[in-house]
Amino acid sequence: MRRLSLALLVAVAAGSLSAPALADGTPKAGAAIDPALAAAVADPLRKDDAARDVYRKPDQTLAFFRVGPAMKVGEYAPGGGWYSRLLGIYLAPKGKLVGLFGDASGASAERQAGMQAAVAKFPAQVAGWAAQPAERFGAFSLGAVPAGEKGTFDRILLMRAMHNLLRSKTADSELATMRDLLKPGGMIGIEQHRAKADAPDAYVDGSKGYLREADVIKVMEAHGFAFVGRSEANANPKDPANWPDGVWTLPPSLDGAKDDATRARLQAIGESDRMTLLFRKRD
Repeated sequence: MRRLSLALLVAVAAGSLSAPALADGTPKAGAAIDPALAAAVADPLRKDDAARDVYRKPDQTLAFFRVGPAMKVGEYAPGGGWYSRLLGIYLAPKGKLVGLFGDASGASAERQAGMQAAVAKFPAQVAGWAAQPAERFGAFSLGAVPAGEKGTFDRILLMRAMHNLLRSKTADSELATMRDLLKPGGMIGIEQHRAKADAPDAYVDGSKGYLREADVIKVMEAHGFAFVGRSEANANPKDPANWPDGVWTLPPSLDGAKDDATRARLQAIGESDRMTLLFRKRD
């Protein structure tokens, strides 16, 4: 497998490499929704999360990623748990959700301790959200992969996390580890804030949250993944994707809401325009 050096990774993210040719026969959005997934999306346990479904289209997104109810699925950098709560409800009866946390081995002692604490509490946390037994869930750091985990995952999901891999310069190691975790033919689904195709290089270094779609595809291909296709389920043409202070200007952060009028304008735009991409592990 050919990997990008950090220098080459920066070059790709900055757009100095040409965009890749995309595969023919790109899967279309609108795949049939598994009844169990539809039920999970409608579950009353998600009542506080459901307001964001209009922006995040979780049923369409997970159907496009071909996530099945009996799969072992890794969620990279679970964050606040919006997708974890849904995946916990959906996967617990027959499958398994595993929180995949970043490798903090080179970070400060404080950050390492925080990561260890997040790993330790994840299974019970999701169990509480999903009203399911804690043993249906797992978690570990990519810097300390337990024995027997490599080659066991059906899917790994990166939900609005790729920009952090680029700006922290950890994409090389993290993507290599994720690839090792996948079964032969396993897939990675990526949802990511989408910059315009002609966005300036300085805007797509990860610090603004937005990346160019062609750059993300190129990075994944260079790390041993074949591009399967894209969905426009999470597209938002109202987003100009050029906010000086980045994606956090928009909902849900609304860092750009300095007054009521601005808040109303940003809320009318909604959450960011996002790419939704699927990749398969190459042999």
